[in-house]
Parts: sequence; structure tokens; C-alpha cells
Amino acid sequence: MVSLIGAADSFTVSTMPEGDALKDTITKYGLPGEMTGTGEIRHGFVHLHVVVGVEGDRAIAGHLHEAHIGTRFDRTYVIPVT
Repeated sequence: MVSLIGAADSFTVSTMPEGDALKDTITKYGLPGEMTGTGEIRHGFVHLHVVVGVEGDRAIAGHLHEAHIGTRFDRTYVIPVT
């Protein structure tokens, strides 16, 4: 199990299009945001779902593909599950 808290300078998430749950729509956001998320590591791959708060009290949610941390920070915690 993985838990995430922090903030990114920019980030990329994906969501499923309404008409096809087997596809991903990937969107890059070149703006800072406050992040919280949870996920797992399976077969060596990290799978995180996040909610990112951005200016204007908006939330962007989805599967996290990347987050660029520069002037901000993030804390990622890995908890082994047996």
C-alpha cells in the first residue's frame, strides 16, 4: 500500500473517457497543485490515484502518471502488506 501527500509544480493524470472504460485520456497540467493519493506497488509498478487541488478551489482527480517536484515537496509512504 502506498500513501502520498505533498505538492507538485506540474503533473500528468489520466481518466477514462465516458464511452470506453478500457481507454485512458492523459492530460498534462503545467500548474502547481496540492496532492493527496493512495495506491499500490504490484509486480514492481507503482499505481497511484490522486486528487490534486489547484488554484480557484478546483480538484483534478485521476491516475497519476508523473509529478514534477521542484519548489514544493512530496512525502510518499510505503506500507508492506502481507
